[in-house]
Amino acid sequence: MLIDYHAKCIFNFKYQSGNITLNLPTLSDIQQAESRIREAVHRTPVLRSRQVDERTGCRVYFKCENFQRVGAFKFRGASNAVFSLSEEDSKNGVATHSSGNHAQAIALAAKMKNIPAYIVMPENSPEVKKRAVAGYGAEITFCEPTQQAREETLEKVVENTGSTFIHPYNDPRIIAGQGTSALELLQDYPDTEIILAPVGGGGLASGTAIAACGMKPEVKVIGCEPEIADDAYLSFKTGELQPSKNTQTVADGLRTGLGELTFACLQKHLHSIVTVSEEEIVSAMRYIWERMNIIIEASCAVPVAALFNDKIEDVKGKNVAIIITGGNVDLDHLPWE
Repeated sequence: MLIDYHAKCIFNFKYQSGNITLNLPTLSDIQQAESRIREAVHRTPVLRSRQVDERTGCRVYFKCENFQRVGAFKFRGASNAVFSLSEEDSKNGVATHSSGNHAQAIALAAKMKNIPAYIVMPENSPEVKKRAVAGYGAEITFCEPTQQAREETLEKVVENTGSTFIHPYNDPRIIAGQGTSALELLQDYPDTEIILAPVGGGGLASGTAIAACGMKPEVKVIGCEPEIADDAYLSFKTGELQPSKNTQTVADGLRTGLGELTFACLQKHLHSIVTVSEEEIVSAMRYIWERMNIIIEASCAVPVAALFNDKIEDVKGKNVAIIITGGNVDLDHLPWE
């Protein structure tokens, strides 16, 4: 499956990783994605909080992708990938594996293109995300909550349906689509000096870093990750792709590991990666709910927690942007109950 996927992709920039030559997306790819999906996605707002500024000693700008269609930034990449497909590649529909937000995004994008969507979801995915995927008309196949189970189940689905696999993050079209959020941010707030983004599979962090590097190279893009699911941090530190071993973090959107393509993007463009504890994540999530009156997922509370707990160096007096990645929360299982 992965070999077929890499062989099928067409890229622009070559990056040698072991025996595989990858092509990294560029700012031009992100700009083309923005043009392709402009009519389908929301240009999300940027919110401020005086209390957050006072607490952190910097000017914080929240790019609110929790107000995006399907409630998450994932619709940007999914719509770019689906809308890029040829008639031949889309005739049997699309397939993917995801714990929720990417699943919803692919389901909606496929519905808009009037093609089937086949989604493999771990059994422990939040119920709110399962219901949303079904609500968009996708056919769901559940699997054990491991990366191996996801991939093996997905391979069977693709074989049985003839659908086209769209990887949740290790796909240049996905990365380019996710990068449109940072593109908008820097267009609207060109004085941004630091951007914080959560890191799971690395699609958002990759797209964000590529957009920032292309538009304003002096901007630092910093990835933020749970301490107990720190494969990206270890990969970045060691220079070798590390597997994801812990899937129990409260930040359910960050339970996947990096792909070879996203790892290469982060190595080239990301400034650094920091980690935060589970307690810090939950505390930051609740603070934003209570003080800003907006719903955010635990995954996008990770960069907030990094800022709140002094994990980011040299931020005093700076313009710091945080990408709030989503707001799809299971209200029956809040992490502070």
